[in-house]
Amino acid sequence: MSDLNALFEAAQANSKLLAERPDNPTLLKIYGLFKQATQGDNTEKKPSFSDIVARAKWDAWTAQKGLRADEAKQKYIDLIESLR
Repeated sequence: MSDLNALFEAAQANSKLLAERPDNPTLLKIYGLFKQATQGDNTEKKPSFSDIVARAKWDAWTAQKGLRADEAKQKYIDLIESLR
């Protein structure tokens, strides 16, 4: 388990060192997986439709609902690695 956490932390650092900025759908997936891995299922109130950015982030996190923290961390690691 600690190996997974170490890899997750390394992936977080690597996400800031990517050669190119990922497109918005990929950024939202990264965000959703990170939130699911660190905080679990989204229990926050759904943002207003007019707050487009907050709504997109909320939707991205909610899309990961039910994913266990370990699985979310591994998917996050795999996604960051695929972008390097």
